[in-house]
Amino acid sequence: MPARTFEFARRIVKVCQLLDQSPGVSRTLAGQLLRSASSIGANVEEGQASQSRADFISKYSIACKEARETHYWLRLLVASKMMPAARLSSLIDEANQLIAVLTTIVKKTRANTTKA
Repeated sequence: MPARTFEFARRIVKVCQLLDQSPGVSRTLAGQLLRSASSIGANVEEGQASQSRADFISKYSIACKEARETHYWLRLLVASKMMPAARLSSLIDEANQLIAVLTTIVKKTRANTTKA
């Protein structure tokens, strides 16, 4: 999971570099997108070094929330025609997959915590 979220963030950096070339709204959205997308991997990394199961759940839950936010910004960029859908479709798909994987990890970890 850490390698996957790192690669996702790397790809987002490239999109944000393109958005940053235009002044105004595109730069603002690029900043929002970059913060949320890079936070996914940062929280996964922190979760890998968690000190407790509760800490792990907390970090992965935050990563999932950040993935949802990233998904939102990507869809907004397409809906506002700031970037073509074809350019962002694979990133939107990856954001959906990350949300699904992170949600499953959090749910299973919570379930195992209540059994222990």
